[in-house]
Amino acid sequence: MGNQYYLVSQLPAVSYTGEKQNLPISEAYYRDLCARFLDERSLEILNNLSLVPPRKNIATGSAFVDTWYAKERALRLALAQIRALNLQKESEPLTGECTGDVMQVARTAVGMDSPLSAEQFLYQYRIDVINQLAPLDQFSVDAVFAYGLKLMLAQRMKLFNEQTGMASYHTIYDRILGENT
Repeated sequence: MGNQYYLVSQLPAVSYTGEKQNLPISEAYYRDLCARFLDERSLEILNNLSLVPPRKNIATGSAFVDTWYAKERALRLALAQIRALNLQKESEPLTGECTGDVMQVARTAVGMDSPLSAEQFLYQYRIDVINQLAPLDQFSVDAVFAYGLKLMLAQRMKLFNEQTGMASYHTIYDRILGENT
């Protein structure tokens, strides 16, 4: 725990409030810093930490990460099923992890008019899930993993840019209409 104290005390608060705001650290810096303080087992879990959970439930060695992956997998399945239903396509069956609240979040996100608004809504939901799952001990290794997930989510959100999105939309739309071939 002593090593995690020195590690966590060096991690600045991270949150996403807009595309113009710079994050206090990069993911590369975070991973490099963690490499100096975490044991080999924890570092292996951290190196495999991702916003995209494995399709199959595989134990990572961290109860926090396993639970996060289960919740994220359920959300992704719910989003896929609702989108498939809207397109009258087949989808993967839902698991028992897809609870009513997860389905409601997915329905709300899919029903939004703006893809950017939907992503912002899902970002906030994911942050809330991490905060709910995060351990009370802020100096535990699971707290370090929670921080990493928040940082990755914030970095992902910074990639969404309204002007770039509109330009991409118009390019795709024009290509569909055959106006820009």
